[in-house]
Amino acid sequence: MDVPSPAPIPAPAPAFREFFRYWLRLGFINFGGPAGQIAMMHKDLVDARRWVPEKLFLRALNFCMILPGPEAHQLAVYLGWRLFGYGGGLVAGLFFLLPSVALMLVLSWLAAAHGGVPLIAGVFRGIAGAVVAIVAQAVWRMGRKSLKHPALYGFAAASFIMGYALRLKFPGIVVAAGLMGLWLGMVRPDIFCPKGVCEPEDEVPAPTTRPLRHLARVAGVAACLWLAVALPVYLLAGPGSLLPKILSFYSKASFVTFGGAYAVLSYVSDMAMRLGWVGQEQLVLGLGLAETTPGPLIMVTQYVGFLTAWNHPGALTPLTAGILGGLLTTFGMFLPSFLLVFAGAPFIEALTANPRLQAMLTGITAAVVGVILKLGVVFATATFWPKALEGVGLLGGVDAFAVAVAAACGLALWRWNTGVHLLVLAAGAAGAAMSLLG
Repeated sequence: MDVPSPAPIPAPAPAFREFFRYWLRLGFINFGGPAGQIAMMHKDLVDARRWVPEKLFLRALNFCMILPGPEAHQLAVYLGWRLFGYGGGLVAGLFFLLPSVALMLVLSWLAAAHGGVPLIAGVFRGIAGAVVAIVAQAVWRMGRKSLKHPALYGFAAASFIMGYALRLKFPGIVVAAGLMGLWLGMVRPDIFCPKGVCEPEDEVPAPTTRPLRHLARVAGVAACLWLAVALPVYLLAGPGSLLPKILSFYSKASFVTFGGAYAVLSYVSDMAMRLGWVGQEQLVLGLGLAETTPGPLIMVTQYVGFLTAWNHPGALTPLTAGILGGLLTTFGMFLPSFLLVFAGAPFIEALTANPRLQAMLTGITAAVVGVILKLGVVFATATFWPKALEGVGLLGGVDAFAVAVAAACGLALWRWNTGVHLLVLAAGAAGAAMSLLG
């Protein structure tokens, strides 16, 4: 007869020095996008070090999934908060980001200053082909995970039509999907819950913190931090500078970015092109660069902010404007992540057990699949038919090399599950080789 193995005994709380070293190291090796980063934290913190119980980790992950913004980064902030309070959350969240911030600044400068060099242009051409395959796989994987009922396919199809054909903005699509999900959750709960009734498995404990006082305190600190950065930017930016607009835009965008980096990029690309800040080819390249670096995939926005300020420096030099634009973008995108986690952490059980909130967010997640599909179509058009942007049409100017790279990368992703960062590096090397061969 098999004897059940005893549950693992939780390890004692780590020393702060050990905690500090762990997050510093993780910031340099957290490749693989959100799925890989979450798996890495689970293996390290739950299985190996036993700093966090399994049940707590899963509840924290569910909590972060219902928030706008990068879920892996928010999970790191929450786990740090759980172990060492607000200071621990800041350490975990900042070290999760800082290596990728520095590396993305260097890559952004390289793309902006030397992107016209044939060899570097060839590298970027290969990366663009890989990005199309990566986005296609993201649509497939997210659709398989999120679209568990025929009605949810309708959400995805409607959001694709609204975004691609009707050119509606992403926030409007999110609001419409959330309201429809909320309504369907009340009249057809079976769409969202297999048993037809969404009830929490465990009794939800009452929070020990007064909600309004806690929220006011956290929001007040975040507002002071934002103003401490925003006011000097608004006062000191030269005439014609886009820096204040960059900070404002990304601070607002961070609150509607349900669905992770691909949904963010869809919204950012739509607005940036409407405003004339960057082009489609630059956006495709930015996603490829973000895939090759550690840290959240949403760091692609730092690249977009860098190029926006580089292209419109105002009274500053392009390099100075680019660095400031990139850093302000990252500040605007990630400050709300800290705010949302710190504000909601004491109420995690109640938030994750609310059936109406779950139905609303399930509708939004389903709609995000259509938004990402629209992003893939736009990227594929810009990559495979670059002349189409000049009015030649889809039948002229097909980039056969980009099509071949995308097909090879798609095969590697689906057949052999090749790591994304390795795939992007290989595609860039193929592009460099093609440029050398003429």
